[in-house]
Amino acid sequence: MFDRPVLGVDPGVATLGLAVLSGRDVAWFETLRTASGLEEAARLRQVYEAVAAALRAHRPAALAIERLMWGKNVGSAMGVARASGVILLAAADAGVPVAEYAPLEVKMATAGVGNAGKDQVRAALARFHKISGVPEQPDAADAVAVAFCHQTQAGLQSRVAAATQ
Repeated sequence: MFDRPVLGVDPGVATLGLAVLSGRDVAWFETLRTASGLEEAARLRQVYEAVAAALRAHRPAALAIERLMWGKNVGSAMGVARASGVILLAAADAGVPVAEYAPLEVKMATAGVGNAGKDQVRAALARFHKISGVPEQPDAADAVAVAFCHQTQAGLQSRVAAATQ
């Protein structure tokens, strides 16, 4: 497992899930909700500031973010795309490397099936992977899942690289 902390992010403008996973422990999590009455630029600033504060406070080795998958709701997807952009900017400003994972990758890494629901993912993190402190709030739990996915992928990639040298 990854010993250094990973900041997992479930991106969004209205709701943003953040979680720091260190080994098998959720060291910190937060769900940021921005006010719907604010202009989008102000909401994006709040997203940026929350991510930047988490990066400063927890000094993760990496930021792992769930990659946007374009669905039928283009308006919602545009907001998530913009939120993802400010999240990537916050990571770049902090000098923290970023890894992006598709929702299918996250579900496969955590629950073993690509069509797992949020409850299945949360239960697999706690019961099967023995992650302590998995939050009940769905967006924060999703952020834990993204961080866990990064831990498994980064660990696998480093072992493959070592074996091929």
